[in-house]
Amino acid sequence: MRIAMVSEHASPLATLGGVDAGGQNVHVDALAAGLTARGNDVVVYTRRDSPRLPERVTAPAGYTVEHVPAGPPSEVPKDELWPFMGDFAAYLAQRWGEDPPDVVHAHFWMSGAAATWAAHRVGVPMAQTFHALGSVKRRHQGGADTSPADRIAVETELCRSVDLVVATCTDEVRELVALGIDTAHVRVVPCGVDTTLFRPVPPVPHDRPRLLSVGRLVERKGVADAVVALGDLPGVELHVVGGPSRDALDLDPEFQRLEAIADEHGVRDRVVFHGGVAREEMPEVFAATDVVVATPWYEPFGIVPVEAMACGRPVVGSAVGGLLDTVEPGVTGELVPPRDPGALARVLGDLLADPERRASYAEAGARRAAAYAWEDVARRTEDALRDLVLADRNEVVPR
Repeated sequence: MRIAMVSEHASPLATLGGVDAGGQNVHVDALAAGLTARGNDVVVYTRRDSPRLPERVTAPAGYTVEHVPAGPPSEVPKDELWPFMGDFAAYLAQRWGEDPPDVVHAHFWMSGAAATWAAHRVGVPMAQTFHALGSVKRRHQGGADTSPADRIAVETELCRSVDLVVATCTDEVRELVALGIDTAHVRVVPCGVDTTLFRPVPPVPHDRPRLLSVGRLVERKGVADAVVALGDLPGVELHVVGGPSRDALDLDPEFQRLEAIADEHGVRDRVVFHGGVAREEMPEVFAATDVVVATPWYEPFGIVPVEAMACGRPVVGSAVGGLLDTVEPGVTGELVPPRDPGALARVLGDLLADPERRASYAEAGARRAAAYAWEDVARRTEDALRDLVLADRNEVVPR
């Protein structure tokens, strides 16, 4: 198949760790690579955010990235990109009118809006993955939500106008139903993990119990809850990986906030901020950890818990979003209510005191993570997209 993937702000070629560069970038890159490896011709359309970028470039995995001229050729926060989506859509319509793909798969709501407008004009079937929903974000962040005012209305319309929504977890389906979608137009295909990189490795010895939090330094990731919980866990260290490089970390507002919280709770000497760490180095980081902590307020999927389990590390996470699917309480880790440092401290204290349970969780987690290998995720996504192409051609869709 000739597959057009649209990811307006999350380039698969971006350097990870910034406020707007994280799981979606990894997802688009790995999925495009997996679909290409299965013999498909994949082009990823993403916004040009630097004048130095070429119009088209071939990624190491063999798929093509096309940089769309929409808005200034510079970095723009994703919540400020909405006014440029008309130009993005017009570019897609022109390109696809000249050389139509078989199917379009958009990632994030703004990509969906632009891609749907263009796909309908050239008569190409359309799939949508939201990665996060504005209704959920607004519920959890309230007035701190910086999303454009149109977001929820646009997402609601996308639920009616696209041919298929590829949801990443079962909790998302419930949210989509609340927006009015017909579940016949939804398939659940989770995010994946690179099981060739993230795999069980021998533990790295360390002096005292060690917790690890990994992710972008944004408030909703709930790192502050882990910092506060540390006050009830004497002698335990918390290592935080994410954000800009260590040299630039002092200028990061969320780092400054977390550092102040650590000072307030008297744990600053036991919190270690590493800044961004290259993905290929992360298995070694996981190996030097007793428990991985993932406590976001909400999380559309959450790849870190799966990567941690793939490396044979037990996980304590928030009972939200995709973690409800990936972390099996009492088997691969534990789930706690979001924004509850007290409950988090109690669960972590019990787990740190029980090395046999940690070892059992680690072994079960590695087995469970194997089901999230990108090869399988790519196959399941290909099946969903092929069904759209066959239905569009009025051919029989195999079941």
